[in-house]
Amino acid sequence: MLRSVLHRSVIVGLLLLLAGSASTVRAQEFNCTVSVNTSQISGTSFTFLDELDERLEAYLNETTWTDDRYRDVERIACNMRIVIQEALSQTRFRAQLVVELRRPIYGTTQSTNTVRINDQNWQFDYAQGDPLTFDPERYNPLTTVLDFYAYVMLGYDYDTFSEMGGTPHFRKARRIAEIAQSRGGAGWSQAGTDRSRSELITQLLDSRFQPLREAYFTYHFGGLDHFTTQTEEARYAVLDALKKVQEVYDALSRQYLLDLFFDTKHQEIVALFEQSNPRSEAFQILSQVDPAHEYNALTQ
Repeated sequence: MLRSVLHRSVIVGLLLLLAGSASTVRAQEFNCTVSVNTSQISGTSFTFLDELDERLEAYLNETTWTDDRYRDVERIACNMRIVIQEALSQTRFRAQLVVELRRPIYGTTQSTNTVRINDQNWQFDYAQGDPLTFDPERYNPLTTVLDFYAYVMLGYDYDTFSEMGGTPHFRKARRIAEIAQSRGGAGWSQAGTDRSRSELITQLLDSRFQPLREAYFTYHFGGLDHFTTQTEEARYAVLDALKKVQEVYDALSRQYLLDLFFDTKHQEIVALFEQSNPRSEAFQILSQVDPAHEYNALTQ
């Protein structure tokens, strides 16, 4: 079926007009760029890693992740930056993974960062020529992490186009996390850390965080997508989104999902409210729920 979100269809129609074409060819969901940095490991025996970025890109961009149909222009923009920090053996590596997801803004040629996740606890095996097979029911230290974040990105993206629209994709990510956790893979255990992949997906599907997920839709569709045509109304929509975020903060204090939201959005929020009528109210909320970032520009 076509992606069942009217708001995205409108945006895609605009982008097709801007592009001057309307390809109807079936495309996969992602347009993801992958980079692999191997500067922290030395030796000529690891030259086979030079192919890894291209192979991971192909895996993400050529796999069919949903039953929905995408035109090429609809594909979801994302980046994965992998820094290999240590070679644990000739074929086993410890790495940091940064996942960045972007979304188009209606009425403009611009896009916005939806979420940025910094995963610092990834260990995987890779030898030259290893097949990368999509099988989310089978644990593989390399592809299972890719599968998990693919569904997390889909969930976040769909949440911005319809309220709680990403739930089916988050549930698939949870299933992957459960399988990985049962195998004891690095970065999956919830014990001893509040930044594990399992903790991320647990919070995303916890009903206590529903106002935060609703805020993603209000912020992006009610706020950003209407900012060029209804600027003041859009600012108040973003203010409503911040009030939803405040609900979660008041109930749960600092949490992983709140940190992800503000780490990604704090600069954009300042730009949205500077020199505006609701800037003082926005500052009052932000200074309470996000003391880690600077909002003094909203007091001027």
